[in-house]
Amino acid sequence: MSSPAVPTDVYTDFQGLEALRARTRGKDGGGQDTLREVAGQFEALFIQMMLKSMRDANLGEGIFDSDAGKTYQGMFDQQIAIELGRHQGLGLADMMVQQLSRGAGAEGPAVPPVSPAWQAVPLDYTRSRGATGAADAVEGAAAPADWRPDGPEAFVRDLWPHASRAAQRLGTRPEVLIAQAALETGWGGSLIRGADGRNSFNLFGIKADRDWQGPRVLTDTVEYRDGLVRRERAAFRAYPSLAAAFDDYAEFLQSRPRYRGVLGQGDDLRGYARALQEAGYATDPDYADKIGRILEGGRLGDALSGVKVAATAPIT
Repeated sequence: MSSPAVPTDVYTDFQGLEALRARTRGKDGGGQDTLREVAGQFEALFIQMMLKSMRDANLGEGIFDSDAGKTYQGMFDQQIAIELGRHQGLGLADMMVQQLSRGAGAEGPAVPPVSPAWQAVPLDYTRSRGATGAADAVEGAAAPADWRPDGPEAFVRDLWPHASRAAQRLGTRPEVLIAQAALETGWGGSLIRGADGRNSFNLFGIKADRDWQGPRVLTDTVEYRDGLVRRERAAFRAYPSLAAAFDDYAEFLQSRPRYRGVLGQGDDLRGYARALQEAGYATDPDYADKIGRILEGGRLGDALSGVKVAATAPIT
């Protein structure tokens, strides 16, 4: 005889929880209904933790707060978590049921494997645009699906080999390219991403114009028009790797006559930044000064000191 299903609709209903535990010990673990209910309880616990974190993140206690109030607030949050878990919730319970059902051999559609983001981008587009160097040398090799540097040191370490190669093509030093990439991406923390979260690897804010035949990402951007800051929506180029981003950046400057003054600046890194601004690379009137401040800042200097001692292999 099977145990009756006692719904656990109230977080203080220990009888329902005990009945649920008893059903999991029965034949086949209680079946799909029990599995779904257990998954719902897990999702409710997750929601409860999320609500608690949100409560803890406020600015401080109110003047009417008390220990009793916090107790009732906690009870309220726990009940909310159960209600959300019972009614669709975050979808976590459904995912758990689907995955656990596959492991138990139950029938049902399998969850398709998640493909790395780089597989959705053709890896040979750089060759069609005449790009050369390390990007061609590693064609067909596995590229990272994402890139999230954990600080300036990791940012510089990962970009240094590619920046060195691109700087040779442009007649400048890699430090200024890394400083520009740091400005454009917030040291890698604000990389342009698609609606699905895929990384565009766009390090230099290059937009997808009519000549661009590769993938693109549509996102909001800030532009300076007639002395005013405006928020616009624009399409930006997307790349399969960091190497491809640097190769396209170098080709972008070399192939456009208006950037001739940028090339061959040598050790004059501020001159390189000024030439970029004068050629209309960015609409920000302080673009060159911002790059200069990064060049002279301690964050870049500290990160570069370690990279120059021991060069690392490029990330492709």
